[in-house]
Amino acid sequence: MTTVPALAELNFVVIPLLSTSHLIPLTDMAKLLAQQGVTVTLLTTPRNAAQFTASIDRAVCSGLLIRVVELQSKAKEAGLPEGCENHNDVTSLNYRRQFFASIDMLQEQAEKLLEEMKPKPSCIISDAYVAWTADTADKFQIPRIVFDGMSCFNQMCMHNLYIMRDQHKIPESGAFVMPDLPDRIEVTKAQLPGYFKPPAAVFIQDIREKIRAAEERAYGVVINTFEELEQRYVDKFRGLKDGRVWCVGPLSLCNNDNLDKAQRGNKASFEREDSLKKWLDSWQAETVVYACFGSLGNITVVQFVELALGLEASGYPFILVIKTGEGQAPIEDWISKNDFEERIKERGLLIRGWAPQLLILSHPATGGFLTHCGWNSTLEGISAGLPMITWPLFAEQFLTERFLVHVLKMAAGVGSQSHVHLGMEEKLEVQVSNKMVKDAIKKVMETEKEGKEMRKRARELGEMAKRAVEGDGSSHLNVKLLIKEIQEFHLNQSAKMIYNAQISDVLV
Repeated sequence: MTTVPALAELNFVVIPLLSTSHLIPLTDMAKLLAQQGVTVTLLTTPRNAAQFTASIDRAVCSGLLIRVVELQSKAKEAGLPEGCENHNDVTSLNYRRQFFASIDMLQEQAEKLLEEMKPKPSCIISDAYVAWTADTADKFQIPRIVFDGMSCFNQMCMHNLYIMRDQHKIPESGAFVMPDLPDRIEVTKAQLPGYFKPPAAVFIQDIREKIRAAEERAYGVVINTFEELEQRYVDKFRGLKDGRVWCVGPLSLCNNDNLDKAQRGNKASFEREDSLKKWLDSWQAETVVYACFGSLGNITVVQFVELALGLEASGYPFILVIKTGEGQAPIEDWISKNDFEERIKERGLLIRGWAPQLLILSHPATGGFLTHCGWNSTLEGISAGLPMITWPLFAEQFLTERFLVHVLKMAAGVGSQSHVHLGMEEKLEVQVSNKMVKDAIKKVMETEKEGKEMRKRARELGEMAKRAVEGDGSSHLNVKLLIKEIQEFHLNQSAKMIYNAQISDVLV
């Protein structure tokens, strides 16, 4: 007789891509699973582990069965500069192949750890970009659940685009309608992710195809979204994946503690969070515009100038996050030479480096979010009930913009027209003027007409997001269903082993 494995006996092994925007949601997912009583083991390298150690330590102290196991980085062996353990550290396109090689080199030591692990691994929840986990899951005869960091809407768009590409049906110029979607979605080839536009991305095309092939072998898919946000797209995507799609988001909402919000992904570089709160407290409700392009997004100095001037001309108080590090000197020079920080100090705040985004978005004074449309940021904005100003840059961000503007009707675009390859931003001419930025902000922030409707819609979606993760919500239920799926998988495996053993005895 076989019995269902107890929750604590289940060990969900979580393997993120070593990139900040991928580490953050999968760390949240690790905590979310552990909150249901299962054991969770998160594998990453030391420098990446340091980004969320404090948050995990608090989770452990609260009684959760969660642990971080460190893999030794293979950056040097792969030909990367010393200490380059995170995709955000890859400053040149020329190093991207080496970065993915360093990821592949982690397989051997990860498998050794899995062999010795107690409790035994029950499944692997792997970032889709860590392709070797497909072979590892087969070796250990456990399910591999992939996490791709995109919405179901984007999953369906990508599915259709691959079909169009293989059939040579993507037009070289002009807008075209994406086929087989519940809504009319128009895009241009210039706005598609880089791997649909060779030869610019041909040097990593083979890596992308390997990732796709591994993804096709997955047992199922876990998505950082909630069903009420995009039910028609969830249904269509489930149809492609034999029903094994679990929508468990918004993952950011598992961070209820202010410290977790402030330290999510990194320690905020704004030295005194109380100063930030005091600044936000000084403004009326829903008047502040928060502008941030995420952990990977880069814009040229000329586009930064248009952004800065547009924020200034809008007349609204604003927070603008500025990246630090290599390549940012021209932006700092412009700020200094034009006394920008001094002249906007009465109603503008510049944050350099990492910002406590969840704290800012959830503050009552924040009324709009100017975003690059990365899915993490997008869902955080939706969860906060905020209308958005969209400025997509690369990857699937133009598709997400279409979702926000045309499907959810809670955003206005600044008019960005073309995908920007990471590391090749300087090759693109100015697309967005300060007037376009100002007009989009005013459209979203106005209290009448379109702005009023966007704000109402955003609030409704924010309430839906919160309900989804509560005790009887759709995402909470999906987490339980995922755990039950893994329990039943191992129950069936045990039953098969007993049956095969009995058959062998009979034959003997």
